[in-house]
Amino acid sequence: MINKLTAVTQRLSPNLLKIVGNTAWLFADRILRMAIGLVVGVWVARYLGPDQFGLFNYALAFTLIFDTVANLGLDSIVIRDIVNQPSSKDEILGTAFILKAVAQVVALISAIALIVLLRPHDTITQWLVGIVAGGMIFESFYVIDFWFQSQVQSKHAVLFKNLGLIFISCGRVLLIQIQAPLILFAWAYSSEFLLTALGLVAAYRIQGYVLKAWRFSWRCATQLLRDSWTLILSSFVIMIFMRMDQVMLGQMLGDQAVGIYSAAVKISELWYFVPTAITSSVFPSILKVKQENPRLYYERFQKVLDFLSILSYAVAIGVTLLSNQIVNLLYGERYQEAGLILSIHIWTGVFVSSGLVRSLWTTAENLMHLAFLATAIGAIVNLVLNYFLIKTYGGVGSAISTLVAQCVASYLAGAFFFKSRRFFIKQTKALILESYLNTGLIYIKKILKNTIKK
Repeated sequence: MINKLTAVTQRLSPNLLKIVGNTAWLFADRILRMAIGLVVGVWVARYLGPDQFGLFNYALAFTLIFDTVANLGLDSIVIRDIVNQPSSKDEILGTAFILKAVAQVVALISAIALIVLLRPHDTITQWLVGIVAGGMIFESFYVIDFWFQSQVQSKHAVLFKNLGLIFISCGRVLLIQIQAPLILFAWAYSSEFLLTALGLVAAYRIQGYVLKAWRFSWRCATQLLRDSWTLILSSFVIMIFMRMDQVMLGQMLGDQAVGIYSAAVKISELWYFVPTAITSSVFPSILKVKQENPRLYYERFQKVLDFLSILSYAVAIGVTLLSNQIVNLLYGERYQEAGLILSIHIWTGVFVSSGLVRSLWTTAENLMHLAFLATAIGAIVNLVLNYFLIKTYGGVGSAISTLVAQCVASYLAGAFFFKSRRFFIKQTKALILESYLNTGLIYIKKILKNTIKK
């Protein structure tokens, strides 16, 4: 068996081996986070109950909307620029760091100001938002992770980031054991950003690099913002229809409705690390063949789309059939209403996966304005549907709104614009599983042909 694996490995190109290895590390990272997050997250949800769990998730959803804007949509832009201009690494990283740090401070102030206006007498929610938003300031150090991704060397960041995850998870368990108040769970959540930042800095230093070499450049800042402004707006509207449902539920129906809905959403989004890890790993290699071989460039995109589609359908069907059992097993009877919500919301993963691949394509083609327009349409659809459906169907209506909005933003909107129709067609082929159906038909024809001969 070992000899067979060795033979297969030797036939793979060094670049493919690097991608497979990097993807494996990203998967290990996400699987560990998924496992710990599931166990500890469910434990926390059971301890807090639907009301307090809902309040906490309302604060998180509210804060994440501001955090999304503060990240400035720089992830794929920075990776792309480092791949294309490796000699400018320190300038790109330093500039991105300063931009994100300033944006996070502005986001912190804005989040606190708005929550005070929306809930002027709710001091607990105000504190929750302030604590969580304060911790997100340390996300500016996450530009280090962009460097490791650009070099397809995510293992160095994974090791140190997970040390912080394990430490904080143990802290959350301790908080449950001592029956700590909700506010301490917010501090624990916020502290994870700090520990992750320290882990990334340590990994960067161990690889022989120093933060002192980073330098800020107005020219680079202008270029980054010019390329990313549509991604900033796109990320914002994406977060609108991924988190505004919880905010609207909290405002219209109360914190308990948010708690029930959040329980379903956390299960539904649990597996998103898979398409994220895959797309992060293949993006540098796809960029490298763009100029050399345009045909291969699009073939690689199609293969990624095809694989993620079949995977998304498998997850969605399995979870739909077992949604009630999954919710009762994990959260208990107090959250049983989340079963139906989960059976609907899980299908958003089909379009999330397709949208992640399209986002890489729009970045590579410098068509980020199309991504913004598509997600803006989806956000509008989501807000309108949520307004009407939450009143009648509560969390179920919100799940339906999110599914429709995700379909529009990540897929259907591509048909509206001439420049994106080519990729829309590729998404369509992947969603109808064309390549797998063709393969199946060919296989069936061979079987019939052999049967007739016999």
